[in-house]
Amino acid sequence: MALDAVDAVDHPDSRAPRRQLLIHAGGLVLAMATWFSTAAVLGQLREAWSLTRAEGSWLTIVVQLGFVAGAVTSSALSLADRINPRRLLLLGSVGAALANAAIVVFDSYGLALVARFATGAFLAGVYPPALKAMSSWYRTGRGFALGAMIGALTLGSALPHLINAIGGLSWKPLMLVVSALSLTGGLIIERGCQDGPHSVGAAVLDASQLRSIIANRDFRLASVGYFGHMWELYAMWAWIAAFYGDVVDNTRAASLIAFFVIAAGAVGSIYAGVMSDRRTRTEAAALAMRWSGSVAFVIGFLVDAPWPIVVGVGLVWGFWVVADSAQFSTIVTEVVEPAHIGTALTLQLAVGFILTVFTIFLVPVIRDAHGWGWAMVLLAPGPVLGMVAMRALRLGPRRPVVPEPEPQVFISPFF
Repeated sequence: MALDAVDAVDHPDSRAPRRQLLIHAGGLVLAMATWFSTAAVLGQLREAWSLTRAEGSWLTIVVQLGFVAGAVTSSALSLADRINPRRLLLLGSVGAALANAAIVVFDSYGLALVARFATGAFLAGVYPPALKAMSSWYRTGRGFALGAMIGALTLGSALPHLINAIGGLSWKPLMLVVSALSLTGGLIIERGCQDGPHSVGAAVLDASQLRSIIANRDFRLASVGYFGHMWELYAMWAWIAAFYGDVVDNTRAASLIAFFVIAAGAVGSIYAGVMSDRRTRTEAAALAMRWSGSVAFVIGFLVDAPWPIVVGVGLVWGFWVVADSAQFSTIVTEVVEPAHIGTALTLQLAVGFILTVFTIFLVPVIRDAHGWGWAMVLLAPGPVLGMVAMRALRLGPRRPVVPEPEPQVFISPFF
């Protein structure tokens, strides 16, 4: 109630921010379901199209690359300033739904890669506008609000695994169901939500600012933390169902476990968001990376342990692996000159998502050569390096950035 009471000063209905948060988050859960749709049925796709593990990896990798292309293009064209964020989100969800459904029509690996790239590009028009729209309802307590939105994204990413586990669907019906959910999510937010009373700036790209941004020590440290986070996160999400498939030797059970492990991050995101409001961004991020990195070091070597133990450890990993997501963009807005924020966020995004390509590709390669233990250890150096960067940022000298009388909050297209 305290968070809503603060915002009630600017809105006559004190319950409006909380109500809008529930609608936005619910819609985003559905709208983001297409991100890992192929990961939920990767075993079926490998059999249908005679794919190697490396080829299966590219069905997720191209989504990452598509998201980078879409986010950079959106930033360069200032689409978030030209189109109402709820309308932009609807357009993005429609595009992602159609691109995802096109895989059923194409039914071939090469064209599926094109469709997955397009899915990622359209999703760049879903998540960032959702954060921008939601942030316009919160001036204080944004850590909690954005944590809840990232939790919604996490649930949406996990949703295809739940559908696969409950329905036991073949891959074509599942892809169509997921596309329908994405479209529904976009409609819920566009039709059911309203613009908030607080202005939120968009991240606009200006390449001429790159040199001065890179020279900023605090930006470099915040980015190292983000890069470490991304090194681990998407590979974990992409391969956790395959890992549990080897633990329990049952595809539907593995999908259900994967859903709960990934979905645990929704709670972790909210917890870290509240912690960042009450303490500091760096402390919240470092705590999450300490836990997630520790689990990455050990979980792969537990593949033959009793399954309840492996599931319990996985739930801890899922809780913490995404909990730090909102902190890095917020740190950038606090340490970079206001005129440079949009470019700094876009630069951080592009490098971070490109890094995910390497770990998504390498995990199955190392797994085939040396087992799950060393495949998961590959992910651990990322959060370890990020934790060191957060400590240096917290303890080291900081170049002050003088705030404007009414500070703008910029929403970045990454998590």
